[in-house]
Amino acid sequence: MQSHSHSHNGCCAAAPHGQSQTRTDSSAATDTTHGHTPAPAGCGCDHASGPGWPRLIAALLLALAAELAHLLGGQQPWLEYGGMALAVIAIALAGLNVYQSGVRALLRGRLGIDTLMAVAVTGAALIDQWPEAAMVMALYAIAERIEHAASERARNAIAALMQLAPEQAEVRQTDGTWRSVPVASVAPGAQVRVRPGGRVPFDGTVLEGSSAVDQASVTGESLPVEKQAGDSLFAGTLNTTGELVMQVTAAAGNTTLDRIIAAVEQAQATRAPTQRFIERFAAIYTPGVFVLALGVALLTPPLLGWPWLQSVYQALVLLVIACPCALVISVPVTIVSGLTAAARRNIIIKGGSYLEDARKLRTIAFDKTGTITSGKPTLVQWQAWADADAAHTARVAAALSERSDHPVSQAIAHGLGTPADAPAITVRQFEALAGRGVKGVVEGKDHVLVNHRTIEERGQCSPALDAALAQHQQQGQSVSVLADADGVLGLFAVADTLKPQARQAMQRLQAMGIRTLMLSGDNQTSAEAIAAQAGITQARGELLPQDKLQAITALRQQPGLVGMVGDGINDAPALAQADIGFAMGGAGTDVALEAADVVIMNDDVSRVADTIDLSRRTHRVLMQNIAFALGVKAVFFALALTGQATMWMAVFADVGASLLVVANGMRLLRWRGMR
Repeated sequence: MQSHSHSHNGCCAAAPHGQSQTRTDSSAATDTTHGHTPAPAGCGCDHASGPGWPRLIAALLLALAAELAHLLGGQQPWLEYGGMALAVIAIALAGLNVYQSGVRALLRGRLGIDTLMAVAVTGAALIDQWPEAAMVMALYAIAERIEHAASERARNAIAALMQLAPEQAEVRQTDGTWRSVPVASVAPGAQVRVRPGGRVPFDGTVLEGSSAVDQASVTGESLPVEKQAGDSLFAGTLNTTGELVMQVTAAAGNTTLDRIIAAVEQAQATRAPTQRFIERFAAIYTPGVFVLALGVALLTPPLLGWPWLQSVYQALVLLVIACPCALVISVPVTIVSGLTAAARRNIIIKGGSYLEDARKLRTIAFDKTGTITSGKPTLVQWQAWADADAAHTARVAAALSERSDHPVSQAIAHGLGTPADAPAITVRQFEALAGRGVKGVVEGKDHVLVNHRTIEERGQCSPALDAALAQHQQQGQSVSVLADADGVLGLFAVADTLKPQARQAMQRLQAMGIRTLMLSGDNQTSAEAIAAQAGITQARGELLPQDKLQAITALRQQPGLVGMVGDGINDAPALAQADIGFAMGGAGTDVALEAADVVIMNDDVSRVADTIDLSRRTHRVLMQNIAFALGVKAVFFALALTGQATMWMAVFADVGASLLVVANGMRLLRWRGMR
């Protein structure tokens, strides 16, 4: 395979595999944006990474102990001083680098989130609220650490993709022998052998042999595809039954799998970063407060006749009032409460930005196999043909199909079963017909359980049979025909069935004003049939990963954010390109789980609507908290500017507002999903 290596840089955290870590929105959770972009305006940070988890946990425990000591202090000065000491240690453990970064940014005139944190801690210390200062710093540092850890996700996704293609390939030599060589040394035109159970190492064309190839990793097709001479093969797909000899058409580094890897990287790199609200706010708020306080200290004596001591005191009170503890604390508490509530509903959201932005989704594209459908072939219908005995037909088909390991045969065997009181049927001279079906001798007669094409070759088709088969195929079903030498005995239709909750999930999304469509690697007929069952009006089939990626890219040109829901490797580029990617966690591949922003652990597609509902609720709570925190500040700013504010008012404005917004944010923990 071609080597995919990139340098890692960026603000606050190392950038994974061609990505930079850019903090977005007002969350205190993870967010990975893409592309080597500079630090966001107002970031003001120059620390590479924060302290490790042991230090952060110790800091949080010390901050809690400091809070307890402060509450129990009363007439015991030693408890007060002890609590202060614990708080100072907690700040040093959790946020010394943040505090230093904020001071350095302040000296450079870059007033951003770190500067805001430094002001918050300093302001809390000025009003003798050391425990609060410690708690603010510990929460912020933990959020930064989570964000830093999450930056490895995309690198893991790329690594998982690269592991799909084998490192060695069996190549035919000039003397006709086979030799295992590194894939990097194999050129187009070479002949390669792929054994049953092995992965295809290159893109190519079948020269010899026939087999069923599982192409789900590339095309997303729910059933293995029969391959014979002249058919195309994709690198990374799984050969299941027979041995194949292929001619290489694309060497390592230029295969479809390599293009999927490049597409994931490109999609992540072109995703526009957004800044956290707090950072954008800090770029205006922090310097504004400093200028205002300086103006009060220097201008009120000559303009209003205040004594210099009073002017300095009011300026100090103004800075204390401006301490953004309520704003800084309320946002992570609200986001973490929302993320926790989501996790209780089997929804793992990888960052606060995705929780906030889900409310902006206007279009959601769904993969078919494993997302809207169960992802496993199931016997959905069967019938005895003409005058054949139904019970005997079912027993013969079950006996033949249970001897095969082909997914279609297994679906038939499982669907038919064998009644406990039924006499055993022995199959002799059983043979798997690659690309066709199976055959065997049952009760002294030759029987076959094969596809439509083989029945035609046997000369056993009729207009009535063709019409029946066409009807099944229009519904996206794969039909096997049981026949003996005398004629057709029965039809057995296998299909990937709709998930029970899929139709209701689509109705809920459409009621929320969200447009739904299907993007599938399966054939157009199957895609349209399943889409109709689910209530999705638009379906596109036969899409390769790059086609899905292009479809998502085109959708993103329209108003509103675009979501993608999938579970396969073939969905990874589209999941990464979408504004928010949802992966089915139960059946999803590791690559899809890593590329997605939201993982639905129980594979319930209705959780997509739940996520949007929770996002809307979270946004309302955030706006309430921000408006309340800033409103309180505005009132006490006015009092300070008129000389009426005192230090105890500053304490109330800061501590009281902090407690209220935290309590409001924690209300999200009571969310239990849409009813």
